[in-house]
Amino acid sequence: MINIETSRKNFVTFLLLLTTLAIPASARAQAHTDRNWLQQLNGSVESLVERVSQSVVQVLVTSYGPVDDGNRAAADLVIGRQHSVGSGVVVDAGGFIITNAHVVSNARRVQVVLPDRPETRGPLRTPVKARTRTLEATIIGVARELDLALLKVDDDELIPLPIGDYKAVRQGELVFAFGSPEGLANSVSMGIVSAVARQPDLDNPLVYIQTDAPLNHGNSGGPLVNLNGELIGINTSNFSESGTSQGVGLAIPGALVQLAYPKLRQYGQLRRGSIGVFFQTITPTLADGLSLPQDWGVMVADVTPRGPAEAAGLEIKDVIVAIDGKPVDAMPPLIFQLLTRSAGDRVNIEVLRGSERLVAGLTLMDRQVDADSLTEMIDPDKGVLEKLGVIGLDVNDPEVQAASPLRSASGVLVLGHLSRTGDAPDTGLHSGDAIRGINGMEVSSVGDLRAILDKLRPGNAVVLQIERNRQFSFLAFELN
Repeated sequence: MINIETSRKNFVTFLLLLTTLAIPASARAQAHTDRNWLQQLNGSVESLVERVSQSVVQVLVTSYGPVDDGNRAAADLVIGRQHSVGSGVVVDAGGFIITNAHVVSNARRVQVVLPDRPETRGPLRTPVKARTRTLEATIIGVARELDLALLKVDDDELIPLPIGDYKAVRQGELVFAFGSPEGLANSVSMGIVSAVARQPDLDNPLVYIQTDAPLNHGNSGGPLVNLNGELIGINTSNFSESGTSQGVGLAIPGALVQLAYPKLRQYGQLRRGSIGVFFQTITPTLADGLSLPQDWGVMVADVTPRGPAEAAGLEIKDVIVAIDGKPVDAMPPLIFQLLTRSAGDRVNIEVLRGSERLVAGLTLMDRQVDADSLTEMIDPDKGVLEKLGVIGLDVNDPEVQAASPLRSASGVLVLGHLSRTGDAPDTGLHSGDAIRGINGMEVSSVGDLRAILDKLRPGNAVVLQIERNRQFSFLAFELN
């Protein structure tokens, strides 16, 4: 009996064979050439990944930071212990590693998981984690305004990744994103440059390289690499409500890494100056409503009292057209020019005021401390006040004085509440309060306040004199 299904399969196979034989020899040769080209491409990608992976690290962070706490008002700050994973890239053989500032935010301990060395690998495939080394890392410097941080580990044989020319980056070129997505170390994904200079917020001066290479939690701080194996960006975020990649990732351009690295290594910060101006991007609507001389570019939105800009005569609504003779048509190039300057440097700012063109000469001043940066100073070993359930800073610290406009010259600034404070009383303290005294005694520091609290027992009355919104008042309660 004939098996119809078997006969049909044999017939189809016969037709495929005839079709193949009917293909001209030149076409078969071209197909063979294409396969060779694909194999060469595959080998090149493998070689690139192998080489770049030697410069990519996993960053493990133990930190204290804001946590969700449904028992407290949404406006208050609750601080708790956290663990997170990010990525980093070696930029100097002496053990220097660049990552994102937000990866190491409020860190109490940072560890770096180094890639395995080729000479240590065995002939069999083993889990990546089994071949890695973990070292303690020190935070050398942080530039929050660029979302970059510099780490140092005790290893002078690391392989640095060269930084590519940002001006050579082109839309559509192939790129590779390295890092630890969702904690999976030594991962790589491929995509293209979707946009060379993406500015998500017109009033945020930073521009990013946009890529469709998948970026997920844990990729932050890892390198975005071109086909030459050069770092062209530091992966930092993606546009996704869920946090998982949707094909829109952002990377900090390598040019900013080149700018920040030497300053972070030498000073621990950017050490950039300020002209005392808040800039704003001009839109057609803004220009129309304020009768500006042009509907594009950058405008002076505010002038810091007693700052360089005020002294030089700059005014609100002035349109910036040039800095030291270089034209300004948008926020990013203006801010990049200022980032390269330090306090004491002179700059010439050219502006349009109505139809009049003016040039103002300014000397940059030291940049003021941002109040949001105070959470970076959290030190649970020194700042915890268990009996009050809060973490504080000494008011007389210069950075606190610069960032918080307090009437008090000393005392304790409340940064936030501890997340595990079951025995702490309901004190009524809020983040930002400054404790000036307790039970009629002045308080000069965290240590001073802790010493007084240690002498009190459960049930004792406590009256705190505090400053809130530049007004003094008292909070009364009993210790639990």
